[in-house]
Amino acid sequence: MINTIEFNSLPVMEHFYTIQGEGFHQGRAAYFIRLGGCDVGCVWCDVKDSWDANVHPKFTTDQIVFEIKKHTKSGLVVVTGGEPLMHQLDELTAKLQAEGFETNIETSGAHPLSGHWNWICLSPKKFKAPLEEILPEANELKVVVFNKHDFEWAEFYAAKVNPNCKLYLQPEWDKTADVTPMIIEYIKSNPQWELSLQIHKYINVP
Repeated sequence: MINTIEFNSLPVMEHFYTIQGEGFHQGRAAYFIRLGGCDVGCVWCDVKDSWDANVHPKFTTDQIVFEIKKHTKSGLVVVTGGEPLMHQLDELTAKLQAEGFETNIETSGAHPLSGHWNWICLSPKKFKAPLEEILPEANELKVVVFNKHDFEWAEFYAAKVNPNCKLYLQPEWDKTADVTPMIIEYIKSNPQWELSLQIHKYINVP
């Protein structure tokens, strides 16, 4: 285990090499960096332990890149949270891209955009709306569907992203049995949307 220091560092809840389980890059090998800190507060969040940034060890960007390179020399790195844009990410992504990694972020968009990204997955939340300036930057809009009213919410943001943005509807995990049939019927009537499932949870990988 690497030592952690406070200076010029990011709070890391966990980091692991797995496959991307959802969205556009589903099925690809990916190294995940889950940063601590979130002020969005989704009631159905499955990583509430990430919310308090102060309880997680801090790694420098060099340490993070070193850990990733121990597992893979190239490919996809996903920065997630928590809410990763609570942190300044320019240095981290610049170093990752200099080493040949693709940089992806999963964000609610509730904080200003930082970092240099090959792919931005925007997942807006009702608990804290995304900033308007982030909407046209999104490559992927992924809306978590908790109930039937979320389809209207999804269309509200689909109208604000750029025309090339991929559109995904994803059932909230605890509501999967009830919500997935509704999503399927909605997509059949609105084929600009696609279904995103959390495959990693079905096959029991991180």
